[in-house]
Amino acid sequence: MDHGVNGVKVSQISLVDYLVLGDAPRLVAQECVSCGARYFDRRNACAGCFGTEFRSVSVGTEGTLRSFTIVAHAAPGIPTPFVAGVIDVDGTSVKSNIINISPDPEHVRLGMKVRLTTHVVGTDDEGTDAIGFGFEPIGGD
Repeated sequence: MDHGVNGVKVSQISLVDYLVLGDAPRLVAQECVSCGARYFDRRNACAGCFGTEFRSVSVGTEGTLRSFTIVAHAAPGIPTPFVAGVIDVDGTSVKSNIINISPDPEHVRLGMKVRLTTHVVGTDDEGTDAIGFGFEPIGGD
């Protein structure tokens, strides 16, 4: 994706194949045609029913935090603490970091409403931004 910003060309690529960039970024899952199980990675067969036919489906952009952990130790170069969680998005479980929130139990809680957001995770020598995703609290959360 190329956008002009103050006359400068900016290129972006998605960090993962299932993040679709654009004016309304979204996640796209592979849904088993036989049983409806959804996956965010490439599949040869469904882990639930062993079906081999899949279709691409957009996943909603808002959900509910169902599980989380506050990560205090990570690989060198990864800033800590941060929040990793599982979000229920209309019945699809999405594993993601919870961003734009203080990583402490006073601010993060089960059941909080969150929405998909994107952010730059790195830029190469040619100025191409790698875009990742996370979920952030909605409203006063």
